[in-house]
Amino acid sequence: MYRRRLAPKTFRWTAAGQNLMTFRQISRALPLAGCLVLAACSQTRDTFLVPGGPIAEAQRAELIQILGWTLIAIVPVFLLVPILLRRYRYGNGSARYTPDWERSPLLETLMWGVPLVIVTILSVQLYRTTHALDPYKPIASGNPPLRVDVVGLDWKFLFIYPDLGIATVNELAFPEETSVALDLTTDTVMQSFLISALAGQIYTMPGMRTRLHILADDPGSFEGENTQFNGDGFADQKFRAIAMAPTDFDAWAARVRSGGQPLTQASYAELAEASSGAEAQRRLGAEGLPEGVVHFSSVEGDLFETILHRYMHGTAVPPSAQPGAVGYDPQTTLGKQTQ
Repeated sequence: MYRRRLAPKTFRWTAAGQNLMTFRQISRALPLAGCLVLAACSQTRDTFLVPGGPIAEAQRAELIQILGWTLIAIVPVFLLVPILLRRYRYGNGSARYTPDWERSPLLETLMWGVPLVIVTILSVQLYRTTHALDPYKPIASGNPPLRVDVVGLDWKFLFIYPDLGIATVNELAFPEETSVALDLTTDTVMQSFLISALAGQIYTMPGMRTRLHILADDPGSFEGENTQFNGDGFADQKFRAIAMAPTDFDAWAARVRSGGQPLTQASYAELAEASSGAEAQRRLGAEGLPEGVVHFSSVEGDLFETILHRYMHGTAVPPSAQPGAVGYDPQTTLGKQTQ
């Protein structure tokens, strides 16, 4: 009797609880779904699946081809496993019982031959595309190439335009349909430079020059970031790569020259301190610009080469003169640069 009274109550409570949990799960999933929809509507492209140039487009095509070849081996497995489970299930008297069966030359040829062919084809394809998409290889373009020197800092990127005499922080602008040659280094720890919608990832290291070429087919905004963990501000080390029409790029360069501040040894020493782009913007008083962006109207000396050769003297750089190190002192760095 006691059990009969409790059973219906327990059942009703459980059903109500399941309905409540289902409603809660749905309500919690709605904000996530909304975020995904908003991300899809974003004007800033951040994935090679929505390519903005020939390199990212070739990478997407490479991924699709790899998926197509691997599906040749994967699809039969997903199709045959349910069939085998159903046919040879316990109690199926119509399935043939062959306890003495050992091998099948046809099955062994298929199980080993098909993956071997797929791996061979993918290996040849990977070899060809690796050389075709070499980041050091210039991209063919009908316009003169644009040179940009990139310096990775904690936690921001400095872009120097040596042919234009200007520089920016966290804003890489360039004309559409123009090959951009990026020379990269870092004045702190190792970093990983990536503009996913335009090109692949490349590492940057102190005292080492790496190179990457990018090209955008049309005007647009693309997200760039550092993908190598480098401390507290790692998650915020992002920048915008902006492809513009040639006339718009010329106007942008003129605004940087007229509205920016000089990039001197003193301002660079302060910029090199560990800080986000937004913090550096406040320190340097660059109001009126997008958050985290700083414009420099001129660049004192050959700053990129100075940074690059800081680590090439054959002796260890003291922490007080090395940006990103504990104990870094901008005055020490300034003193060494002015000697």
